Amino acid sequence: MSKRVSHSLLDPFYSRLIPGIYGFLRIPRQFPPEGIVLAGHLLAAIGGLGFALAGKYTFAGLLVVLGVAGNHIADMVDGTHARTTGQCRNGGELLDHFTDPLSFSYWMIGMSVAAKMPYVGIVCILCIYATAVLTNIRAKITGEFVLAKFGPTEFKTLLIIFGVVLFLANLDEKGRGAYLVSSVLPVLAVIGVVQLLWGLRVSVEDVNRNGSEPDTSEWEQRK
Repeated sequence: MSKRVSHSLLDPFYSRLIPGIYGFLRIPRQFPPEGIVLAGHLLAAIGGLGFALAGKYTFAGLLVVLGVAGNHIADMVDGTHARTTGQCRNGGELLDHFTDPLSFSYWMIGMSVAAKMPYVGIVCILCIYATAVLTNIRAKITGEFVLAKFGPTEFKTLLIIFGVVLFLANLDEKGRGAYLVSSVLPVLAVIGVVQLLWGLRVSVEDVNRNGSEPDTSEWEQRK
C-alpha cells in the first residue's frame, strides 16, 4: 500500500475533529467500513441532486450542504472506524478511492444541469478523472499517495460554502441559484484544467526523480 502524504491546508484542522465526530456517531463495531464509504457515496448523490435543483427550489442549497458535508464526514471516519475495529482491508481502500471521483462527478453533473452547460460539465468531469488517474499512477511509481495543498478537502469546503450561498440567494430571489451556478461552473472548469496541467508537470518530474526503476519487462501472456 502506498504511503499517504497530505499537503492539504485544511486537513490538519479537520483531523483534530475526527475523534470527536467518530465518538458522536457511535457506529457499531461490527458495522463494516465499506458501509460508511457507500453511505458517503449516497450522500454525495444527494449533493449532486441539490446542485441540479439549485435553479428551482430554495431547499436545494441545503441538500448541497447535507450531501457534500456528509460525504466528507464519511470520508474522514471510514478509515478511523476500520483501524479502531481491526477491519482494514485492501478492498475497502479500493472502494474508497473508486467512489471519490464519482462523488465529485455527481456534483459537476448537478451544476451543469442547473447551469444548462453540459459541455462545461464534461470538461470538469474529464479533469476530475484525469487527476484521479494521474494521482494513482504517481502513487504506484513513487510509493506515495500525495494530496496537494488545494485538494479534495479544500474543494469540498468551498462547495459547502457555495451551498449556503445558494440557499440564501434563493431565499432572496427564486432562480438566482441557477445564475450563480452558471457563473461558477466555467471558473471551476478553467481551474481544473490549469491544476491538471500543473499536476502533470509536477508528477512527471517527481516520478523521474523519486520513482522506482522503470519497468522494462514484457507483457506476460496468459491463457
